[in-house]
Amino acid sequence: MENQNFNFNNPTDIQNVSSEVMAKTFTARVFSWMFLGLGITGFMAYIFAITPSLLSLMYVTTDGAITGMSALGWIAMLAPLGLVLLIGAGINKLSYAAMIVVFLVFSALMGMSLSSIFLRYTSGSIFSVFLITGGMFGVMAFVGYTTHTDLTKFGSLMGMLLVGIIIASIVNLFMHSESFSYMLSFLVVAVFTGLTAYDVQKIKSIGAQINSDGSTVGKMAIWAALSIYLDFINLFLALLRIFGSRR
Repeated sequence: MENQNFNFNNPTDIQNVSSEVMAKTFTARVFSWMFLGLGITGFMAYIFAITPSLLSLMYVTTDGAITGMSALGWIAMLAPLGLVLLIGAGINKLSYAAMIVVFLVFSALMGMSLSSIFLRYTSGSIFSVFLITGGMFGVMAFVGYTTHTDLTKFGSLMGMLLVGIIIASIVNLFMHSESFSYMLSFLVVAVFTGLTAYDVQKIKSIGAQINSDGSTVGKMAIWAALSIYLDFINLFLALLRIFGSRR
């Protein structure tokens, strides 16, 4: 077999190879945390859904239908928002261990709050939509990682649309329009599909520029994992509202 000798005479070549390796390593680390978070969320959602005693801690049900929410249910629904803000604001203040604990607690609470989907949709449709979400997310993550086009402006546009979606969703809390909510789900799919590509490209860029200690890199990985975790969850829920088969 012919020996291949790689001679990097240009310092830029060495730097490019090093940056690519760092980007791959960091991205892999981010996705590992994201998959762990999704695993915890899925496990907690399923366990709470199939265990009546746990379900009764979260919701008030009548004949298997949710008619209200308990105090714990409200905590599980609202606390993740606070934890997201804590992770974002505390990346320079929290320790690496604290960031891990917050992320794991966040994932568990999200699972508890999402347990209601097993009461509203059939298990088969949940599984099917999860596979569809995984496929769409994977394709867009690949696009974001491999494209040479700068997606910064595109990401800013998606961010503005997301703000619009949030405002529209708040308005719909008072309108109680099922048709408006259904149409809004299509926009949510489009926005979070685009944000997936943008966020993955941003993660790759961060990884290529890392020049800090291990704990700081670890905290950045958790923060980045949270962003793509939210992309996946919001994409999944929007697709479930569109394609899910209700009980």
